[in-house]
Amino acid sequence: MNIDRFTTIIFIKATNELFMSTKIKTYEAIKPDLLLALPNPSKADYEIKIKIPEFTFLGVGNQPDFAQIFLTFYPGDKIIELKALKQYVYQLRDIVVSYERLINIIYDQLMETFVPARLRIVMNCNPRGGISSHLTIDSDWKSRGGEDKYKDWLGANDEWMRLD
Repeated sequence: MNIDRFTTIIFIKATNELFMSTKIKTYEAIKPDLLLALPNPSKADYEIKIKIPEFTFLGVGNQPDFAQIFLTFYPGDKIIELKALKQYVYQLRDIVVSYERLINIIYDQLMETFVPARLRIVMNCNPRGGISSHLTIDSDWKSRGGEDKYKDWLGANDEWMRLD
């Protein structure tokens, strides 16, 4: 197939115009109202672990980034409705945001919606340019208003969170 220079230039120009006309969504567009809380069916303590193995979003360079998210959730009066969580996560696929801001937004919105006894989020970001990131937030940390009473993560090598 022989594409002449004129056709190539027209294609590139049209592609650029389409890209430039696309509105970039930033973290302000994240909708926490997609999250749905259900009543906790138990008053007894228990732990819920949720794994999001194919988490995608747009990094600050407007390029796709991939990560795995692990939620450790000790419910209070509410539990997470998983289909709504999936819809919440899917909306992030076209949001431009940094890892650091994103984990904090997710944490804040989950805490506000569900008011859990404990929430721990671990985000393992796939390598980009040869560098990967591992981010963690735990509501039990004193710096987050917790009591530092759960020490289960100290020195732990949680096989559940393995990347391979």
